[in-house]
Amino acid sequence: MERLSVTVNRMPQLNRQLRLKTRPEGLVRREDFDLVEQPVPELKDGEVLVRVLYLSMDPTNRVWMRDIPQYLPPVAIGEVMRALGLGRVVQSRSAQYHEGDLVQGLTGWQDYLVLHESAKGYVRLPADPGIPLPTLLGAAGMSGVTAYYGLTEIVPVQAGETLVVSAAAGSVGSVAGQLGKIMGARVVGIAGGPDKCRHLTAELGFDAAVDYKAADFKQQLKATTPDGVHVNFENVGGEVMRAVLSRMVIGGRVALCGLISGYNSAERPGDDYGILVMKRLSMRGFLVLDYTRTREAVQALAGWIRDGRLKAEETVAEGLENAPEVLNRLFDGSHRGKLVLRVDARPAIDAGRTARVGDAG
Repeated sequence: MERLSVTVNRMPQLNRQLRLKTRPEGLVRREDFDLVEQPVPELKDGEVLVRVLYLSMDPTNRVWMRDIPQYLPPVAIGEVMRALGLGRVVQSRSAQYHEGDLVQGLTGWQDYLVLHESAKGYVRLPADPGIPLPTLLGAAGMSGVTAYYGLTEIVPVQAGETLVVSAAAGSVGSVAGQLGKIMGARVVGIAGGPDKCRHLTAELGFDAAVDYKAADFKQQLKATTPDGVHVNFENVGGEVMRAVLSRMVIGGRVALCGLISGYNSAERPGDDYGILVMKRLSMRGFLVLDYTRTREAVQALAGWIRDGRLKAEETVAEGLENAPEVLNRLFDGSHRGKLVLRVDARPAIDAGRTARVGDAG
């Protein structure tokens, strides 16, 4: 780990923001955003100034750019791009927040966030959490929490069952597969390319891995699920999901976490779900925003990380201005684990705290 140091209470003058300029078609372009600078405002009573350190790069960022019905309003043209992030309080006029506190929540694609103490959906964390900061956005953050509730409440996994996880080398899938092993399931991961498949079995402990890019993908899936599939943790959709559904046992269960294969498409996929009827499958979609017991999950995940049963991995890119191109890495497979953006690429951004820096992919 690299130890980073800077004076916390040095007051900034300008705040860089990436504002949505046009709604992207296909992959995101830098030209779809305006990079603007504006003065950092003076704080009012009850407000804190948060220096954004890391941004979580998630498929839902791409969904929020689209003008379609969704669980949150689309980001409006001219608005700061919405994103989950992690920052540190650098100035406070609130009794609830103190300089040096870590704050997690919707920070947006910007350097600084002015936050009122009454704002909902923000979590105050200890100044020194004892784990690398990017992990708080990954295995011990929303990615891990999503996997945790998906496998404990949406489709509870039983020992001895076969669990298939798609996008298994990604932030949510890699945790879901490892949690399946902790729960006693036989786990098969689906990932792109032999290197990622080898990583799943050799380093993360999956029982088997299948390369969806291979010409014999369906044959691999059949060979690695000889007793069928009891539980599918689905992140991809499309052809990958259809192949897994065809292998499911009667009465199997599906946790529908994401459909990343269609997020860059202007059209909705026309999937045929008749197989749900034929095999009496149950499929339940869910959002991690539905769960307010985040602390419970984080404590469990952090405990497994500390005792070595859960391996956390992040791919860390750098530079706020690079956010659009970095987001596209979610869709081309050029990352492993949780994709995180360090907002300031300069060498000193945090007050003596530890952070993992570099590209793990």
